[in-house]
Amino acid sequence: MKRNTAVKVLGVSLISTSAIILASKCQFENTVNNWVDELRKTASPIRDQVFAGDNLKELPVPVQRYFDNVLTEGQPYVDFVYLRQRGEFRLGEAKDSWKPFEATQHFTVNPPGFVWDAHIEMFPFISARALDMYQQGEGTLRAKVMSTVPVAKAGPNPKMNSGELLRYLAESVWFPTALLPSQGVKWEAIGQQSARATIEDAGANASLVFHFNDQNEVEKVHTDHRYRQEDRSYQPWTGYFDNYQVRNGLRIPLDAEVEWNLPNKDVTYWRASIEEIDHKRANERTNH
Repeated sequence: MKRNTAVKVLGVSLISTSAIILASKCQFENTVNNWVDELRKTASPIRDQVFAGDNLKELPVPVQRYFDNVLTEGQPYVDFVYLRQRGEFRLGEAKDSWKPFEATQHFTVNPPGFVWDAHIEMFPFISARALDMYQQGEGTLRAKVMSTVPVAKAGPNPKMNSGELLRYLAESVWFPTALLPSQGVKWEAIGQQSARATIEDAGANASLVFHFNDQNEVEKVHTDHRYRQEDRSYQPWTGYFDNYQVRNGLRIPLDAEVEWNLPNKDVTYWRASIEEIDHKRANERTNH
């Protein structure tokens, strides 16, 4: 009799736990959808703007060559992006093991913004949901195990805001019309194969040095000063891009990885490939 009672209690507990996890997952899913909806609602279309090579004459030479390589004359400006990626992630220490993830990401250009939604496989049958966002000048990070137990929460605050805008600036290579001066990006000559790009938005600002290879592609971006949530310090940070292909008329890198350049070692903590990407004008948007 006692055994039967124990089994019933266990069964009820498992059902209750499953119900809680399911409810939390639905709530988190709704939160993500609301963020994406808000991102779209606050974006304004970039009307009647197309790429013209004649407008590049005041830019540093390597930047001119880059735009001539990745854009075509008359290329419409992109104002909304959806992409799907697959890769690996670790918490930021070289000793940590890599965890596979799948993610979707939504971008807007006017104003700059994104929502990155990742499912990370922490252990067999146990996943974490990570949300990284920049919207209306505010940067936010949220992560929960099984969409239920919070494991990370940061921002918005000035450090996170600038850090997430910096991420947006780096990832603009996936929709390079966003890097044109008309979109608020200021370029400064550094060397024959590099230039500094700076962007400001709603009180946040970000600056990266873009390094170009002999094929006139962005192969690396770098800053000496990015906020690192793990130890709440500022550290050098580098992103790498590779495997350039034409997607929707734009020449973009499909492979990327990023690393912290810590005092004693470089620690790669994110690497991924784009499996699907859509570039849209305002009147061409589709739901995903």
